[in-house]
Amino acid sequence: MTQPTTHSQKSALFSAPPRALNILAALVWYIGGIILFFKARSLLVEANAMRPGQIWPWAAVIAGLFFGGLKAYFIFNKSCRRNLARIANLDAPKIWQFYHPGFFLTLALMISLGATLSRMAHGNYPFLIGVAILDFSISFALLGSSVIYWQHRAFY
Repeated sequence: MTQPTTHSQKSALFSAPPRALNILAALVWYIGGIILFFKARSLLVEANAMRPGQIWPWAAVIAGLFFGGLKAYFIFNKSCRRNLARIANLDAPKIWQFYHPGFFLTLALMISLGATLSRMAHGNYPFLIGVAILDFSISFALLGSSVIYWQHRAFY
């Protein structure tokens, strides 16, 4: 006969070491940066098809790098450090705690807003360039700030 599952056994089922949470947090960070990079690139490809030979797609990449670097330095680096510290201070970490619950809500809102802006930008050259700058800046900020995970030895 099988013993009933206790609350502590159920709780242990979803437990995870802090290292696993750090890896999940970094994966989300990297995946977001990579997806936004390719999304911005596709917007610039569309813009270039509309007006070949313009300087604006290149300017969008440079602006994205510049603003992304600022975001990484002043905002995203701090966010990574705070999240790593939060994970390290969890008493009994659970697999879903690799980010604070509010982060997931914010992420869902940002994805929805980004998808809406991209749809609205199709066929509109200046809007394509603007959304590409926004996407590149967030992409470069995510990818640039990901160095924090390595500096804090989050994976080992």
